[in-house]
Amino acid sequence: MMSKGKDKRLIQFGSHLRSIRKELGLSQDFVATNSNLTKSNISEIENGNRNLAFTTFLELAKGLGIDPKKLLEYPIDLNKE
Repeated sequence: MMSKGKDKRLIQFGSHLRSIRKELGLSQDFVATNSNLTKSNISEIENGNRNLAFTTFLELAKGLGIDPKKLLEYPIDLNKE
């Protein structure tokens, strides 16, 4: 049965993204500016409120200055709930 709440996969990815950003000492503003996204977009992704497109995924990696595969280097739970 699917939960009516947030998709936990998005929450996990957002948390991982936030950890990388903070580890690199970058602000949401900096990442947004360098990835052609808005600070609001970054916040929505980090909070698990936005399912991003592949192109957005690549832009995030560019904005963080990292290889895109680093964004997938965390334990991924494939279950939605």
